[in-house]
Amino acid sequence: MSNEWINTPVSHLETPCYLYDMDLLRKTLSGISSLANPLNYKVHYALKANSNDRLLQTISQAGFGADCVSGNEIQKALQTGFPPEEIVFAGVGKADWEIDLALDHDIAMFNCESIPEMEVIQERAVKKNKMARIAVRINPEIDAKTHHYITTGIEENKFGINREDLPQVLKACHSLSHIQLRGLHVHIGSQITDLDVFKSLCLRMNEIQDYFRREHLPVEHINVGGGLGLNYEQPEKEPVPDFNAYFNIFKEFLDLHPGQQLHFELGRSVTGQCGKLITKVLYVKEGVNTRFAIVDAGMTELIRPALYQAYHKITTPTSQREPLKYDVVGPICESSDYFGKSIELPELRRGDMLVIHTAGAYGEVMRSNYNLRDHLYFYYSDDLNRFPKI
Repeated sequence: MSNEWINTPVSHLETPCYLYDMDLLRKTLSGISSLANPLNYKVHYALKANSNDRLLQTISQAGFGADCVSGNEIQKALQTGFPPEEIVFAGVGKADWEIDLALDHDIAMFNCESIPEMEVIQERAVKKNKMARIAVRINPEIDAKTHHYITTGIEENKFGINREDLPQVLKACHSLSHIQLRGLHVHIGSQITDLDVFKSLCLRMNEIQDYFRREHLPVEHINVGGGLGLNYEQPEKEPVPDFNAYFNIFKEFLDLHPGQQLHFELGRSVTGQCGKLITKVLYVKEGVNTRFAIVDAGMTELIRPALYQAYHKITTPTSQREPLKYDVVGPICESSDYFGKSIELPELRRGDMLVIHTAGAYGEVMRSNYNLRDHLYFYYSDDLNRFPKI
């Protein structure tokens, strides 16, 4: 598979492929740092959004920490330059070997999601004579107003600890000898575009903080997760999300106490707009009422439309033909294998290229080889302006 810097006309690329705009990634990282650093905010990049090595190396070199949800993500973070003291480990089902790995590397923090998990971390830490630093993940019962598959901060969710269980959590913190409570953690969901949701989160976190202080358990770190959404409809108008408005919500409404540091776990908003999935038309098929553009990418390369019914803007460099409406579908033997329905595009022909935008998050990282598909290529560019129709 190709895995190289683009040095050929885009029309000559092997497809399906992911094309990454490294210049846009660096601009995004610089924009985040310029806003977060003066406020002493610490941003951890969420590897689950995209764990491409070249992207991770660029992100670690920019001084970001890493938010990991598996042992393999911890190993990947270490391999791509993230220092262990800036790695946090979240996830509702941490296996013993993953906990051991994190303890062996003395990572910054475990984000704990249940009392049984805390007890197992204690058991593993005792065996290694290690002290495990933890943040307790709490469900703040805030509706993220996003897709139900990616809402994580409400009651009866597998993630986090409900507020009524906090007295038992406090007892565990006092009784477990090799557990050290250092922070509070929340994460309410993904692709959040209504910033008032984050205001509500700040106010709820103020209440939770007050509870812990009354119980004489002040913490050093407040981790508010991530969730900032992207403009999937018009990516060209907002290639870099409005991090200024996002950070200002927390600056204005979250009450930090002396000595506390605010942590974020941003993923989608960091890499989402810098990735595009490039695919070619294999066939145009005329149905009874629908015209299908069958392309060489499928849900094996980008599953979000099939899994979340997610929208991705689709364009083509071909622009001199009359517009027609197409269902853009892949070759996978599943009816859910589609990228867009009733999409207006210039008349398509075999071999035409399509560009699926905003594919830099939860794209490559969720790929599979279902139907034994294994032809996926990767290209990187420092100057996509050379290809204005892409």
